[in-house]
Amino acid sequence: MPKKSAPQPLRRKDRVRAATALRGVPEGTQGRVMVANGLDWPRYWVAFDNGVEMGSLGNDKLVRDKEWTSFLKERDAAGKRAAEAPDESTGASPAGAAGEGAAAGSGGATVNGVAVPQLLIDRTRSALTRLGVSR
Repeated sequence: MPKKSAPQPLRRKDRVRAATALRGVPEGTQGRVMVANGLDWPRYWVAFDNGVEMGSLGNDKLVRDKEWTSFLKERDAAGKRAAEAPDESTGASPAGAAGEGAAAGSGGATVNGVAVPQLLIDRTRSALTRLGVSR
């Protein structure tokens, strides 16, 4: 598979959009780069159209305005691929993994979509008991 080339760094006065929701800036909000600095680790100061100015933003938080639609399509396609891909550790699909663990009676819990093994729950419970913390 060919390697992706590094994205071209943004320059001063480039029109951008917020790739993720930032503090005071909803995802997709347009803005203009005010300052671009850094050599190995580029950081940007951006004046967003909603009046918020934010600094120390990296390439992962910004998308060029003209690349916005392709960014959304690529992100949606990557999300679909991740949802359909089998889990590499068990060979099971992510959708079936939760049901299989519950059916096997292995214990544990699922918190924010992450399986917490029963062993860790038991360790926490015993540590809280040992420290005298009541729940």
